[in-house]
Amino acid sequence: MRTTLDLPENLINEAMALTKIKTKTDLIKTALLNLIQREKIRNIKKYFGKVDLEIDLDQIRERSI
Repeated sequence: MRTTLDLPENLINEAMALTKIKTKTDLIKTALLNLIQREKIRNIKKYFGKVDLEIDLDQIRERSI
C-alpha cells in the first residue's frame, strides 16, 4: 500500500544509522513488526499468574521415556 507520511527526518536518519537498514520502506516495515510484536507480548503478559494449567511434569516425563 502506498502512503504518504510526514515523519521527522532526524528520527528516520537516527533509526537508519542505528539499525543499518538502508531503505525507509524497510525501516518502517521493521518498526511496525517490532511494534506489533511488543503489543502482542504486552497482551500475553496480562495473563501472567491468571492461568492455572495444573501440569504434572513427572507424568509428562514418564510418557516421553
